[in-house]
Amino acid sequence: SRFWGAPLTPPLSHPSGGCQRGRCAPAHLAAELKALTHAVLKRLKERQLEGLLRAVESRGAARTPCLLLPAKAAGARLGAHWYPLPLLLCKVFRWPDLRPGAELKRLCACDSYGKAHPELLCCNPHHLSRLCELESPPPPYSRYPMDFLKPTDCPDSVPSSTETGGTNCLAPGGLSDSQVLQEPGDRSHWCVVAYWEEKTRVGRLYSVQEPSLDIFYDLPQGNGFCLGQLNSDNKSQLVQKVRSKIGYGIQLTKEVDGVWVYNRSSYPIFIKSATLDNPDSRTLLVHKVFPGFSIKAFDYEKAYSLQRPNDHEFMQQPWTGFTVQISFVKGWGQCYTRQFISSCPCWLEVIFNNR
Repeated sequence: SRFWGAPLTPPLSHPSGGCQRGRCAPAHLAAELKALTHAVLKRLKERQLEGLLRAVESRGAARTPCLLLPAKAAGARLGAHWYPLPLLLCKVFRWPDLRPGAELKRLCACDSYGKAHPELLCCNPHHLSRLCELESPPPPYSRYPMDFLKPTDCPDSVPSSTETGGTNCLAPGGLSDSQVLQEPGDRSHWCVVAYWEEKTRVGRLYSVQEPSLDIFYDLPQGNGFCLGQLNSDNKSQLVQKVRSKIGYGIQLTKEVDGVWVYNRSSYPIFIKSATLDNPDSRTLLVHKVFPGFSIKAFDYEKAYSLQRPNDHEFMQQPWTGFTVQISFVKGWGQCYTRQFISSCPCWLEVIFNNR
């Protein structure tokens, strides 16, 4: 079967012979997992197998159908632990270090997305992502004073496309030299995205109306904000190197509970958002998100609660708590030579419509 030839051999250990993230499966568990997966694959129809094969070979780049199996089929026992089928296939084809009971997030492209009790459950491993747990956050790559949350001097307005003109507005604190062109009255979008290379914005602001947006450099069958099509005059070798590593990029999705970012690339991304941290804290952390992980980058309710509704002057200004910054591959802050995101080779600024 093609599923057990390269490159689809269950990745229980790193190809170099070392353990991936320090966790190798004992030989008996590897053999047991292989047998379990064979048993699952035998239950699939040919069309389902073909869809799963395309999903795994393309590493999620191809648009593949759901792998729908009866929810009652439950899962299988591996060693002393019980694995639901979606978790089992994710462990085989994506994350060998996935532990039993791990919580996965279903992506919005999945037919099972948003269904509380579906009779058929999707087991396509590339219709799922891992959750970035903030209860045990990664090291604080950056800590900034809450001056980042101070209002700007721009009039009450909403970001809009550069094609419409507007008012130049500098980001507070001088952290990013960000210029947001704004115009009142535009309610059609829920956010705009700006792409930056160091201190220079590349291309126009991208206005987002659809609930989900792919932002990528090179994504087969990709539809969204293609950074690879932007004309950049930056000659920096580091910028060019990082730009080529953006690959599948990220997926930005507006959901019921907030805005989620899914790292589709092969390298970490770094995110700073006012709603990711304790509202009583005087610092903002930059969170590292590994490939295959999702993080709720923005929470509208938290953002509104941080607006200090009794402060009339504050409410008359656009609030930078409705902005999220995302850097590809390279982080910034105290543990890096880059103190500010404007020193990062390739990064994004996502400005949410707060009306």
